Amino acid sequence: MIGDKLAQYTGKLDHVKTGLTFDDVLLVPKYSEVSSRRDVSTTSKLTEKIGISVPIVSANMDTVTEADMAITVAREGGIGIIHRFMALEDQVAQVSRVKRTESIVIENPYTLPDSSAIGDVRDLMNEKNVGGILIISKDGKLKGIVTSRDLRFVEDQHSAVAQIMTKRSDLIVASKKTTPEEAKEIMQRNKIEKLPLVDAGDRLVGLITAKDILKRKQFPKACKDSKGRLRVGAAIGVKGDYLERAEKLHKVEVDALVLDIAHGHSLHAIEAIKKIKKTLGREIQLIAGNVATRQGAIDLIKAGADSIKVGVGSGSICITRIVTGSGVPQVTAISECSLATRDSGVTLIADGGIRNSGDITKALVAGADSVMIGSLLAGTDESPGEIVYRGNFRYKVTRGMASMSARKQQLAKERGTRHEINHMRSSDEQEPDLIDYVPEGVEAIVPYKGGAVNVIRQLVGGLKSGMSYCGAKTLTELRTNGEFMRITDVGLKESLPHDVEEL
Repeated sequence: MIGDKLAQYTGKLDHVKTGLTFDDVLLVPKYSEVSSRRDVSTTSKLTEKIGISVPIVSANMDTVTEADMAITVAREGGIGIIHRFMALEDQVAQVSRVKRTESIVIENPYTLPDSSAIGDVRDLMNEKNVGGILIISKDGKLKGIVTSRDLRFVEDQHSAVAQIMTKRSDLIVASKKTTPEEAKEIMQRNKIEKLPLVDAGDRLVGLITAKDILKRKQFPKACKDSKGRLRVGAAIGVKGDYLERAEKLHKVEVDALVLDIAHGHSLHAIEAIKKIKKTLGREIQLIAGNVATRQGAIDLIKAGADSIKVGVGSGSICITRIVTGSGVPQVTAISECSLATRDSGVTLIADGGIRNSGDITKALVAGADSVMIGSLLAGTDESPGEIVYRGNFRYKVTRGMASMSARKQQLAKERGTRHEINHMRSSDEQEPDLIDYVPEGVEAIVPYKGGAVNVIRQLVGGLKSGMSYCGAKTLTELRTNGEFMRITDVGLKESLPHDVEEL
């Protein structure tokens, strides 16, 4: 009997696979005709319907991506995913803010009725963080405009807005058919920064701003939709209000939804995908995960996912592999899952384990269409994390969304009792929802890095160099030309600075 048991376990070990991660492999240098980084294109796809100029997605973590980060990443050519650990109305507002940041034509500009007081205009400007409000009549006709310049020295907040607004008779306007080039010429000629668009009945139908036109030139690789608005994604769960979130985010034209669940190869995830697709239609772009096996990717594709997120336990602040004993080293996971996505029209996002630009290159060669990064961006100005000081150095706080601190805050938001959650009781009086909670993430600090633009451009520059070493001018060529070589621990040591003392 004991012999049979031992034979059974030995049989399992006989079929144990080897899993490789980024430090286990290098890319073999190939003949290259790339003479400059400018000859290299990093264009890829988030999903089959959403193109991106750089294959970078900022993670849906509450210490990484809110509106500020999403705007910056999209302007650089990637896309940000707004995390879900906030009230539904707040998440909708975050998405709306990104979508309104830039546009060819602002279809629903901020307005107030002509009966408003000056204080109403000031409040709306502060709330929406804009420099001008259009004034309209009850039937939607344009009556005037108030800008921050008009409010500069006004003290009486109760006076009628008509006293300070630039009246319709003094405004330069255009029709909705006006092109950006025509609008630019009109604004230049008349030395104005805002061009209201009206229909034949003088009803307001849109707005073009000089700021939006200039941003098109300033950020030529920005990830934008057909209306010239920055693209943005948002995360939802698989329980509770996930369907309501999906519907309301869809109404404000979020570009992609991300199903946020640690173990994506599960019945919860598959049923959620089917329900979302049935409710919102096939046109909604849905990213699902996380998985780490070919079968996991296949099952999510069958359920209707448009992109698969790969990575279980590979994140820098994730301890899933330690707590559960489960996971697949990331290069192997990407390679395995790419066998399912390769000819399916479904894309693959490598989520976790990216520590430098070389890892991005390796992930793309392994089969990913883009990479999701968290900790690399968590130390930037645009991340929501808090700045802390250690000696003379600045850091920002980051954490896994399955960490104990994240769970406490989630409970506090759900109940509106932050004080009760933060003030932990003694062991025999612990919060019931936390007694059985097993964290799979940690809270940590990362060095403060300044603006996210610098981090993103360094990563993209390194990726372009990596592509040149593989003799590739496009990511398609990179996947074709890229060849892995497994290295030893000594080989890894040789790859790092050695035999010198770094300054």
